[in-house]
Amino acid sequence: MLETLWYAVIAIAILFYTVLDGFDLGVGALHLFARGDVQRRTFLNAIGPVWDGNEVWIVIVMGGLFAGFPNAYATVFSGFYSLLMFLIAGLIFRAAAIEFRSKQESRAWRSLWDVVFCVASTLVAFVLGVLLGNTIAGIPLNEHQDFVGGFVDFFHPYAILIGLTSISLFSMHGAIFLTMKTEGDAHATVRRWILPSIISFLGFYLLATGATLFTMPHMATRFYDHPMLLLFPLLSFLSIANIPYQVRKGNDGWAFVSSCASIAFLLILFGLGTFPTIVRSTINPDIHSLTIYNTASTHKTLTILLIVVAIGLPLVLAYGFWVYRIFRGKVKLFKTSY
Repeated sequence: MLETLWYAVIAIAILFYTVLDGFDLGVGALHLFARGDVQRRTFLNAIGPVWDGNEVWIVIVMGGLFAGFPNAYATVFSGFYSLLMFLIAGLIFRAAAIEFRSKQESRAWRSLWDVVFCVASTLVAFVLGVLLGNTIAGIPLNEHQDFVGGFVDFFHPYAILIGLTSISLFSMHGAIFLTMKTEGDAHATVRRWILPSIISFLGFYLLATGATLFTMPHMATRFYDHPMLLLFPLLSFLSIANIPYQVRKGNDGWAFVSSCASIAFLLILFGLGTFPTIVRSTINPDIHSLTIYNTASTHKTLTILLIVVAIGLPLVLAYGFWVYRIFRGKVKLFKTSY
């Protein structure tokens, strides 16, 4: 029971990180398509008050994995070490680009950081997708639950497909977020991005869904055993289908809510397909895989940690609500803006 509760805590943190930092990454991936310096500053200031707070959730994910499932943490961070270094580098350079871009008026200076911001955001989105793809497909874990593969093993066709799907999903999410936060020429520019981003995501979504059903049959086992769970794929499809409908009606806020819901339901489908496995072994899935049961901390540790989470998590949620409420509405550029 405690293992499942702690797994739920980490799952909730992953959901919040993906939904919140997802639009940040999408804005970054679309950054170079903006027209001129004013639009790029507008887009940066749309995420400026919240981007660093959104990344708190990934810290909770990593800390929760370390505290709740230390054996899984050890294998994941040693096995995925090189891939995680790319993720961390992307997060670092992305933050540097946001902070440094407007420190000088030089066009060359700003163009340099614009490229860094776009590339770093796209890299983070891609690596997150590759990590997810490898979690679904599995990695070579031996009888000691140690990773025995190499860096190139992470880049198989399925993982790359999930990585590209992640980029397309976050780009759509970011474009919809910007429609809520912009007005005038910037708003008109962003609205032209929405339809292509939705079409791109739908294409990758259908490919990824087909590849998962045909090449990863273990992801569908629980749905065959419990047909009522098919409600979640239906809700996922309806939330995705509602996005272009709301965009066409001009309901930018509801379109963003639908985009958030689509990400949430996709992650729920991932959780339902993989639970209780954290990392699947391709060598012997039934014995060598890392699960919430064979990697968990002691019950006493989990109990203490859940008490800490019960105190800390509401504070994080309250802070996030407060920040988003203060900076709600359309973006206005001032002399002190990014």
